[in-house]
Amino acid sequence: MSDKLIIFDTTLRDGEQSPGSSMTKDEKVRIAKILEKMRVDVIEAGFAIASQGDFEAVQAVAKAVKDSTVCSLARALDKDIDRAGGAIKNANSARIHTFIATSDIHMQMKLRMTPDEVVSQAVRSVKRATKFTNNIEFSPEDAGRSDIDFLCRIIEAAIDAGATTINIPDTVGYNIPHQFGETMRELIERVPNSDKAIFSAHCHNDLGLAVSNSLSAVLNGARQIECTINGLGERAGNTSLEEVVMAVRTRQDIFGCDTNIDTKNIAINFIHGQANAIDTNRTFFCNVFYQIVINLNFHARTLSLNSN
Repeated sequence: MSDKLIIFDTTLRDGEQSPGSSMTKDEKVRIAKILEKMRVDVIEAGFAIASQGDFEAVQAVAKAVKDSTVCSLARALDKDIDRAGGAIKNANSARIHTFIATSDIHMQMKLRMTPDEVVSQAVRSVKRATKFTNNIEFSPEDAGRSDIDFLCRIIEAAIDAGATTINIPDTVGYNIPHQFGETMRELIERVPNSDKAIFSAHCHNDLGLAVSNSLSAVLNGARQIECTINGLGERAGNTSLEEVVMAVRTRQDIFGCDTNIDTKNIAINFIHGQANAIDTNRTFFCNVFYQIVINLNFHARTLSLNSN
């Protein structure tokens, strides 16, 4: 029997950072309902501390969605955790996703914190999040460029503090598949309490490798993938939900896991559902005529020698 691969969709949060892709509260709710219909496991509805509008959007999605877990992002700060907790409190199933940078360059130049201070802040934030939910995700931001020994240390501490999902982000799209897969494998093997958490991958597409890196992570033990509709996201985008889902579904002989996603109607849900959910004159979704898996030209050819 195949393992379950959790699909964590961040279209409404990370995807919204793509130029022209900002959404109103009502649009977020409608997109969330489409994702719920597709049986997405976790919907990251926004970053509650970012603005009053984002808080209200997360709150609205939390109230509207019944079958998927609704998540809010939060920095490893008390005010962020409390705001996220307030936004998701009415969800049937709620998650707080907290993060702090762990690469040397980010700790030194952005946070201006020592490694000891970063670990302490991570633990404090995870523990604070347990006031609101027992479903807590921790991300060491820029893990793809972080020291592996330090990652092992902070991940162990986060799990001990109550984190149930450990997400490994390739924040700047720097890793390549073999490297990222090895990082995932080594973390799971070396962190003493890794069996108490689900390991996750969050990859960016700056080198065109987000899907490949995510699949490499799955081959090396990750059982959650963070992704977006059509790979939407900041800079070059994120891991594409439909590509990961169909790769794993098609090649279960290789990956040994599967998702809950309704793949039979994936194109219908993506294209027609999207058209009814937002103003299609905006650039929210990339060109679906040539998008892999869901493109409108998938079965349209002038001459085909490869139709079987």
